[in-house]
Amino acid sequence: MNYVLALLLPPLSILFAGRPFLAIVVFLFWLPAIIFSGGLGHPIFILLAWIIIYQGQQERRRL
Repeated sequence: MNYVLALLLPPLSILFAGRPFLAIVVFLFWLPAIIFSGGLGHPIFILLAWIIIYQGQQERRRL
């Protein structure tokens, strides 16, 4: 479910993945990127969110 959320709101998805500081930093870059580029930077933030979600799942599997 978090992967689907990453498609729409990557900063919120990163927050739910357990990285609050990174979510704030990403939000500060994501919002202007969406407004000024017309959404062209959005796929990069989706990819970042998916990587962070995947890493969190891998850490839980190891424990």
